[in-house]
Amino acid sequence: MKISSEFSKYALDYNSYNVIQNRVIEKLLSHVKDKPKNILDLGCGSGSLCKAIKWDYKHFCGVDFAQGMLELHPKSPKIELIYADFNDSALFENRLTYIYNFIFSASALQWADDLEQVFGRIKKLNTPVALAIFTSNTFKTINKTASIDTILRSAEEVCELGKKYFDAKTEVVNYKLEFESTRDMFRYIKKSGVSGSRKVLSYKESKKLLREYPLSYLEFEVVFLYSCNK
Repeated sequence: MKISSEFSKYALDYNSYNVIQNRVIEKLLSHVKDKPKNILDLGCGSGSLCKAIKWDYKHFCGVDFAQGMLELHPKSPKIELIYADFNDSALFENRLTYIYNFIFSASALQWADDLEQVFGRIKKLNTPVALAIFTSNTFKTINKTASIDTILRSAEEVCELGKKYFDAKTEVVNYKLEFESTRDMFRYIKKSGVSGSRKVLSYKESKKLLREYPLSYLEFEVVFLYSCNK
């Protein structure tokens, strides 16, 4: 299991709150050499991965359970968008009638109700994968400072499942995103959609966390899984 780190400066006058997600997509695509023509994107959101693909594909199928996100996704005759939940077995049963050259998922599968079950269903599609999954060390210091239990899985658990189902190469990347102020940092958390905590803080608890948070940056940990088995 390879482990690496990256550090970025972040300013809130950027137009996007998807800084880390975009870095994740860039890294996922950098490992794909064959330029697949028929692509499945699980948890496609508003289309960041689709927009980042520079090669000419034949068919791109994006799946997401947020209708509002799908409305923002790029549209074209080559793009098929499916309003569905990757936790639903029926989605994968329907996908068995299609042939994909590659399956992507960037920053979505951490929300799987049962990741092992979802991996098992993806495996049945018999297609190479490139998956990026946020882990329990995302916002580690925030969770510790505020006594919050994360709902995300550990990097070790995700890597173990990736090797079990895809014989995958794994890499754990720790990202740090630095902010001008703690208040800007927490605004980013609210807007970015990457929070992995089950506890919603009260106003008083939030103010306390703002005062006591000891770092000038946010922590993210992502497991990258790559397989080439068919």
